[in-house]
Amino acid sequence: MRAATEDHPITKLALSTATVGLIVLFLVLPLITVFSNALAKGFGEAFAALRDPDALSAIELTVETALIVVPLNALFGICAAWAITKHQFPGKGVLVTLIDMPFSVSPVIAGLIFMLLFGMQGWLGPWLRDHDIKIVFALPGIVLATAFVSFPFVARELIPLMADQGSDEEQAAVSLGATGLQTFLRVTLPNIKWGLLYGVLLCNARAMGEFGAVSVVSGHIRGLTNTMPLQVEVLYNDYQFVGAFAVASVLAMLAIVTLIVKSFLEWRYADEIAAAHRH
Repeated sequence: MRAATEDHPITKLALSTATVGLIVLFLVLPLITVFSNALAKGFGEAFAALRDPDALSAIELTVETALIVVPLNALFGICAAWAITKHQFPGKGVLVTLIDMPFSVSPVIAGLIFMLLFGMQGWLGPWLRDHDIKIVFALPGIVLATAFVSFPFVARELIPLMADQGSDEEQAAVSLGATGLQTFLRVTLPNIKWGLLYGVLLCNARAMGEFGAVSVVSGHIRGLTNTMPLQVEVLYNDYQFVGAFAVASVLAMLAIVTLIVKSFLEWRYADEIAAAHRH
């Protein structure tokens, strides 16, 4: 006799099979395809494609963009989560809605907005041109577009965590004479460190893999403004399949490493993470 709340064995088997099948179809097979095509002509050809100056420039630009965007979004996420969960102010609901906006706005539309603002024919274009300031078709535009599409991740990870924890400990610290910075470093930060780390990992993965918004503002200048996703498109359209899949495999490996690090931290510090969420 099985319990009333226990699923039938056939149901369990069907659900498990469907889940595994979808994972294999949408995750495992695409990854296998990427790596197999990258190595279709051997490791030598794949490494040669990655040593190409344009590919190296794309990798360097992608890493540089992430190194700028991720700390900025982490700082914004902490500030936004602190303001939303620890304070009451007019327009709080509007701020929460604005944080979610990049999830609902197409990245291509975001890129077009930046073109409208900073392009040569945009609102600020003539002033920027007169002062020899380059935003679009340069690193600043790529950073802005990437920051826009990836900034909700840290905030969205921290807001529910900090809301659950409340503000009793911060108030106690302030009543004992701690400054705002001391309260944050010694009370708030230790309680949110795992949520912050998860948000940073997700933000970094999103920043390195962004295509739509960056495609609009970059200008697709080889060796200058192509990030790795854009370089993959360029190589694929030029029928340089080994090179395209070689660069794509680097992106795939970065995503896999992100998941491995996240899983390791969850396993290694499971008790601390659970305690932080119960706090």
